[in-house]
Amino acid sequence: MADTPYFEDTAVGAELPALEKLPTPRQLVMYAGASGDFNPIHYDREAAAARGLPGIVVHGQLVSSCLIQLVTDWLGPAGSLKKHSVSYKAMTFPGEKLLLRGVVARKSEAGDGLVTLSIWAENPRGEKTVTGTAVVELPRRPV
Repeated sequence: MADTPYFEDTAVGAELPALEKLPTPRQLVMYAGASGDFNPIHYDREAAAARGLPGIVVHGQLVSSCLIQLVTDWLGPAGSLKKHSVSYKAMTFPGEKLLLRGVVARKSEAGDGLVTLSIWAENPRGEKTVTGTAVVELPRRPV
């Protein structure tokens, strides 16, 4: 985001700029190496099929990481991510475009610049595969 989002200028209901991702099987292997999650459903079609899956699936934590990128891209260097949580609702498959979205859900009344975001990932069928919240601290507008 080119402009710094200031607490005073951020309205409940405002949407974050959407982010698109296209996970690939190669990315899954790279993520497995980085995260240590070598569950074969993320890279072995036969293992995935044996578990009743239609194909290999994207790591849920990889999708969660993409959601955090959505948030930090919006925050820019002046903001700060304080905490986040997610819930996994549906599987994400490689080669499917993910649309990562967020909306300002709540602003703190305490004057501390804290904002709660509702965040989620959608697959091409419009299903929310991962949902969650993020609490961020936005800078105050200079007086």
